[in-house]
Amino acid sequence: MAAGASRRMGSCKQLLPLDGKPIIAHCLESLLTAGIEELIVVVGSHGVEVARAASEYPVQVVLNADPEADMATSVRTGRQALSSTVTSVVVALCDYPLVKASTIAQLVETHLRHPHRIVIPCHDGRRGHPPLFPRQLLDALTDTLTLRDLVRSNQERVEHLPVDDRGVLLDIDTPNDYRRALKFHQEAVQA
Repeated sequence: MAAGASRRMGSCKQLLPLDGKPIIAHCLESLLTAGIEELIVVVGSHGVEVARAASEYPVQVVLNADPEADMATSVRTGRQALSSTVTSVVVALCDYPLVKASTIAQLVETHLRHPHRIVIPCHDGRRGHPPLFPRQLLDALTDTLTLRDLVRSNQERVEHLPVDDRGVLLDIDTPNDYRRALKFHQEAVQA
């Protein structure tokens, strides 16, 4: 998901630099390294610039015609672009660019063992991102439902996956969040 307007950030967060690359590049590289085969990038008001940054990767870019709506609108837009063979969807937000590829691979492995489960990564007992949804369940996402509604109404299907990845909790919405993420990334690179 790269359709957010980045109002609290004040500039397009998908294009902010992180270690010499735009944030969206970090997200896409983690997904590809994890083995995700079909990548749909949903863009909004900064669509041209974000699509240009994403064009270096094997992705399909689709436009959310109503990026002011909730995130579920972007999910529904991306869902329409998926091939019929997709069995699960990792809903990855550019807000979480420091999620490790190994975490995403663990989500997929868990899905393969439990194909009807919603898999949510957790770090230090807190739910994080990105969640993985079975395609069949995501197909039930109507205009009146949000992803949170799907999770709430399917609690028996939720699989919490403990991960050693603080990146699942590092949400970048504001300039302070961005500075915190830069510091965390720098410390991780030096470790």
